[in-house]
Amino acid sequence: MVSLTLLEPQQKTPLQQWCFENSSIIRIGRAADNHVVLTDSLVSRHHLELRQVDLASNGAAWRLISQGTNGTFLNGVLVIQSPLPDNSLLQLAQGGPILQFQIQEVTVLETGLRSPDMQRPEENAAETFYSAKNPANSSSTCTHEGNSPNNLFCIHCGQPLSVQQRIRHYQVLRTLGQGGMGTTYLARDATGEIAAMPQLLVLKQMNADMVKIAKAQELFEREAYTLKSLNHPGIPKYYDFFVEDGKKYLAMELIHGQDLEKRVYTTGPVTPSQAIAWMIQTCDILDYLHSQSPPLIHRDIKPANLMVRSSVNRIVLLDFGAVKEIGTAPGTRIGAEGYCAPEQERGQPLTQSDLYAIGPTLIFLLTGENPFKYYRQRGRNFRFDVAKVPTISSQLRDVIDRVTEPLPRDRYQTAKELAAALAACKV
Repeated sequence: MVSLTLLEPQQKTPLQQWCFENSSIIRIGRAADNHVVLTDSLVSRHHLELRQVDLASNGAAWRLISQGTNGTFLNGVLVIQSPLPDNSLLQLAQGGPILQFQIQEVTVLETGLRSPDMQRPEENAAETFYSAKNPANSSSTCTHEGNSPNNLFCIHCGQPLSVQQRIRHYQVLRTLGQGGMGTTYLARDATGEIAAMPQLLVLKQMNADMVKIAKAQELFEREAYTLKSLNHPGIPKYYDFFVEDGKKYLAMELIHGQDLEKRVYTTGPVTPSQAIAWMIQTCDILDYLHSQSPPLIHRDIKPANLMVRSSVNRIVLLDFGAVKEIGTAPGTRIGAEGYCAPEQERGQPLTQSDLYAIGPTLIFLLTGENPFKYYRQRGRNFRFDVAKVPTISSQLRDVIDRVTEPLPRDRYQTAKELAAALAACKV
């Protein structure tokens, strides 16, 4: 039996694990028909094969065959075909995802079961989650020695090093953040109910003092309801919504990446071409939302709610608690200062209100400063004045001017129209 563990590139901590029993071929790539599917733009559709070439009393001998356009690195060395030792590190393309290959004799801890009609052919044997190199290192006896302080899972037995609490079948591993509305945890679906194998996810818990506020309950439940109805790669997947001990919980996809606010504060302003590319991706997500029936308005577009998915450098839109359907009664004023359109300030948001926020978001990405700094009176209205910002071309300045017009009718009317205008500004 062998396992493949996807590692976080910097700390080399485990993110996801696939295990194979009685398999002689393991195919890895971007296409959905692989045994291990990695949705990374650097990975070829059918990037890599691992083949069992010999059986011995001590285990199995394996061989690597690379077919990837961007190459495969075995322990840092570019290879096309090579014997595959135990505990090897495989990197699919320079800068691509890293997998740890291990030959295991294991104790089964948790199994993802499939119905008979879903069973794969023999060489595609169903993936099962194991954790232990041998029975002596099973979770009941493993001392977890030799682990980095940053590790979430034991490098020996594969089990979580620390479980803060258990909520139903979810193991809470770490607190990610805490705000007025709720607390966000990094959690693990220990029984594999979501994806037929254990996996990491985000678990949001509504704070106890918010339960007494009707509006807070409405926003929390709205996020769950909205995510459940949507299906787009730029929107976190919905997994579960439940009440436990009087507290409401939302389980959703864990996005590996960094939001634009933290990214800019950490590394500084980005290039115009990168800022434009990210905003075009944001427009694609907004086009999807605005095309729903009835159209959905996000109402809180800002850098902190736009996360870059590290594996593909693409935008994911977060925080759907403020989403509002077109045609419903005017509501509470929601939106971040500097990013909020005038009509949204009055509690009357439109789809063009979401587009308005693209303007100040671009200003933040290109200057690293709060866009409110550039908000000045021009004639009878207040407008963004970025004429003296050297990284903003006259063409891009015109786009920012138009998308932040005080009256919605004077802006771009659709996300597609704005995306086309941004694409014409590419440098």
